[in-house]
Amino acid sequence: MAGELVKWIGSEEALNHLVAGLPSWGLLLLLAVCILVLSKGADFMVDGAVSLARRTGLPRIVIGATIISLGTTTPEMFVSVLAAWTGNPGLALGNGVGSIICDTGLIFGLMCLISRVPVRRFILNRTGWWQVGSATLLVVLCLIALWAAPAAPTLGRGVGLLLLLLLAAYLYMSYRWARQSGLLSEDVGDEKEWGLWAALGLTLLGLVGVIAGSRVLVPTAAEGALRMGVPQDVIAATLVAFGTSLPELMTAISAIRKGQPQIMVGNVVGADVLNCLFVIGAAAMARPLAVPDNFFTFHFPAMLLILYSFRVFIFMNSDGWFKRWQGAWILSIYAAYLVLQYGLELG
Repeated sequence: MAGELVKWIGSEEALNHLVAGLPSWGLLLLLAVCILVLSKGADFMVDGAVSLARRTGLPRIVIGATIISLGTTTPEMFVSVLAAWTGNPGLALGNGVGSIICDTGLIFGLMCLISRVPVRRFILNRTGWWQVGSATLLVVLCLIALWAAPAAPTLGRGVGLLLLLLLAAYLYMSYRWARQSGLLSEDVGDEKEWGLWAALGLTLLGLVGVIAGSRVLVPTAAEGALRMGVPQDVIAATLVAFGTSLPELMTAISAIRKGQPQIMVGNVVGADVLNCLFVIGAAAMARPLAVPDNFFTFHFPAMLLILYSFRVFIFMNSDGWFKRWQGAWILSIYAAYLVLQYGLELG
């Protein structure tokens, strides 16, 4: 039974076949179970991350930007590597870039709009530059590829290796900055005390729940939408694109609800860096990635506008808090991106 479950979760074809064979009441039941697993998994992951912060001395924003981000971007990495390996490089690159746009535009914008989000300037002034710098580097590398081969710009394995080496540097520098920041002994409140291994186990258990729940939820919801007559291109432009960022969204909601916004901010920033360096880097190492034309005219400009807006807001907020209008601005860019993507059929 466990082997069949792993097969369903790991295979797109098997998973689609499973949900297509369910009756409507079965789809609704599976949706409810997925939402429950996602919610509880995110709760466990945040609780475990807070305990890890207490036990290891690392600030919560760094835990969010490294351990949690590595976990929540793992689905994107697997999807992109598999897409590149099976000859669909546009999906591989689009998954990474689209996740960056969704993580910052939708998740941070929405959370900033509904809650007070603090600015840890020492950490964010550094990780924030990695966030916008890695995305800018990706665009520059793609432009160089376009200049070198205008008919078929491609990111080769050398680019993939460079991005993965930068990932290792980012993880090392995150730890260095945490030690220098004076936040190593930051108070993490009165949450339940867990041992180090128990906290790590709770974090991993939550991560498995979030990944498995989001993996099953998207095709289940897509099948339900098809049965209700929603066009397939609308589903592809919205629900499927949103699906791989679902772990980050559930983690953000749980972190805000539990009064741990630093984990949400760290996860968004870290996920953006990892989507560039880890997801796209690993995919390019698996197989060179062709860069479609619409990335230069549509996806890259949207990504950079959102990330540079975030970077400016970090610089502006000397009082230590992001403003709700800043969340509204970033969220409005994401909304315009979605509308144009569907309206111009650029997805």
